[in-house]
Amino acid sequence: MTIQVTLPAGLDAHEPPEARGLPRDGVRLLVSDGGVVSHHRFTELPDLLRAGDVLVVNTSGTLAASVAVADSTLRVHLSTENADGTWLVELRSGTQPFPFGTAGEVLDLVGGASVSLLRRYSRNRLWEAEVRPGPFSTVHAYLSAMGEPIRYSYVPRAWPLRYYQTVFGVDPGSAEMPSAGRPFTDRLVTRLVAEGVQFAPVLLHTGVASPEAHERPYPEWFRVSEETARTVNAARADGRRVIAVGTTAVRAVESAARDGVVRADSGWTELVITPERGVGVVDGLVTGFHEPLASHVDMLVAVAGVEAVEECYRAAVGEGYLWHEFGDVNLLLR
Repeated sequence: MTIQVTLPAGLDAHEPPEARGLPRDGVRLLVSDGGVVSHHRFTELPDLLRAGDVLVVNTSGTLAASVAVADSTLRVHLSTENADGTWLVELRSGTQPFPFGTAGEVLDLVGGASVSLLRRYSRNRLWEAEVRPGPFSTVHAYLSAMGEPIRYSYVPRAWPLRYYQTVFGVDPGSAEMPSAGRPFTDRLVTRLVAEGVQFAPVLLHTGVASPEAHERPYPEWFRVSEETARTVNAARADGRRVIAVGTTAVRAVESAARDGVVRADSGWTELVITPERGVGVVDGLVTGFHEPLASHVDMLVAVAGVEAVEECYRAAVGEGYLWHEFGDVNLLLR
């Protein structure tokens, strides 16, 4: 679904908020509660939630998933490790998409690794590929030594990997930061717990974003524990709210739900959440601001409805909220 909002130039967050003189939790927070829009700082979140609310958070850590092709201007973004050990990868020229390449082509990477392109996965963008880590024990070890965080043209300079980690990220595996969790700090989490808000961890290793092609989501690895299932089910039985932190958390917990009941589960999820499908578990969503053509917007509409999402985006544009992973945040409540 496309929302009827046009983004003017100048709303991209070009650097982390820390570089703009703000703490992580000092970004702006636009709230839509039952369709009523209000403006806040993220530090106000404990005052906006209720005792007994459950925040579902993604514990996936961010990989340094961008690596340079040796003797070339190309880079390879490692997106998702498949069940058979192959990877989905994207070729980039600088920070721009590189739509070329040939099946069977081998790209030598810096540090002695290589990528063999096997077949196209999506038109002009993703490839299924074999990644050989060269002298390193694993692909993850290679990325830790030679990789950089994935960034796009709206972020003009490189930032260390720590700027792309969330306070919840303890299990490395995401090609890009589950960025809705970025504004949370240890201090803010402590305040939320003190106010009676509960946390329910899930895991979903997210791949590269897809703003260029309006692509549908592809399979990603997820895990939902017995404890999280009990926490979410108890909240729903008591009439308390379940609020996901990020679209990745929505995809994980909804993948483990059947008829509104969450069960411990893990594996590869191909779940696509659309307005037609709706959501069965979550009552709200903490999220960054997405491109109007991005497939993530379908999930926002499934949670809050198209009118609320369009109203939020018009208000965000009008008030100069910042977009993307280093930008401001939106809390959508049904």
